[in-house]
Amino acid sequence: MSQKTSSWMIYGANGFTGVLVAEEAVRRGMRPILAGRREEAVRPLAERLGCEHRVFELGSGGDVAHHLDDVGLVLLCAGPFSRTSRPVVDACLALGIHYLDITGEIPVFEACHARTDEAARAGSILLPGVGFDVVPSDCLAAALAARLPDATSLVLGFHSIGTPSAGTAKVGLGWLAEGGAVRRDGRIHRVPLAAKIREVPFHDKPRRAALVPWGDVSTAYYSTGIGNIEVYMAQPQRVIRAMQLVRPARRLFRLDPVQRVAERLIERRLSGPDAAQRESGKSEVWGRVQNDAGAVVEGTLTTPEAYHLTSLTSVAAVEAVLAGGIEPRTHTPATAFGAEFITRIEGCTLRVPTAPAAPGPQPARPAAKAEVPPPPPL
Repeated sequence: MSQKTSSWMIYGANGFTGVLVAEEAVRRGMRPILAGRREEAVRPLAERLGCEHRVFELGSGGDVAHHLDDVGLVLLCAGPFSRTSRPVVDACLALGIHYLDITGEIPVFEACHARTDEAARAGSILLPGVGFDVVPSDCLAAALAARLPDATSLVLGFHSIGTPSAGTAKVGLGWLAEGGAVRRDGRIHRVPLAAKIREVPFHDKPRRAALVPWGDVSTAYYSTGIGNIEVYMAQPQRVIRAMQLVRPARRLFRLDPVQRVAERLIERRLSGPDAAQRESGKSEVWGRVQNDAGAVVEGTLTTPEAYHLTSLTSVAAVEAVLAGGIEPRTHTPATAFGAEFITRIEGCTLRVPTAPAAPGPQPARPAAKAEVPPPPPL
């Protein structure tokens, strides 16, 4: 393997998740180039881990490409990815190298999939979403779809305990500004945030959950071909109610001055879960597919804490891409590595039945409660 194809970079390495990813890579014997926009933040990390470092801003694709001409892969860990992804993707396609990130943002997934032909021509793999967003849910969705190939609807739910990092919270600002999202008949539609509420039967216990614009609204379509997708996030009732109460102020959160103030507050107050929480925490994922005849398959997945899982899955994804054998184009985790990818990650337990439940009366479950009429298309 040439130096160009084996050398890789983490951009945003000094962020909360980027540090975890860099540490995991070094623990596995890898030496990625650590990069970011602030010398005073990147250099100490690189010196501690024994890695090369680079400092540059994410400007135009041409500017970024200048810093990537000797690497074969970039793992982007700097968000919000709606701002950072495009220049890195542009540079990777110009150079014919691979792009991975840990986004959960629907517009980023859609933008990457819109460039799949361009990626194929360049010989590049575009693989957004190699962290908790969306590896576990994507693999669960693909496993369920494999059990019911004619499924026409998919519902996913997830639960993860812990304080979010500043980067994750900034993505949440986008939810406040843009609202929720679902996929209907193959198209993504915007809906109010927390427009539906349902009880989700996770493996450990049922929890109340709200409809959110999670990345699987985009990615699960490409992984399964299912055209009707909803995703729910378990939250305490007070949090769900707060999500609903801020909906009238959605336009306010779109204003740049409001976003800048909110981001500064986030950076001051949120630092993410500590080491003990990451080590002991667990996350739960649930999924349900159904076909037009009424057959149903449900499954669950238990994983390590979300940030810890992201460090494991993102580095495993880098290893798999660098090993070769994956078709150059835009991928989801499941199309790149298969639904079983998540089962190779330490601490993950996937539970999917071997056959669907027969059509007919199903055990009573609380239906999702809709608060709004069907949404207009995007």
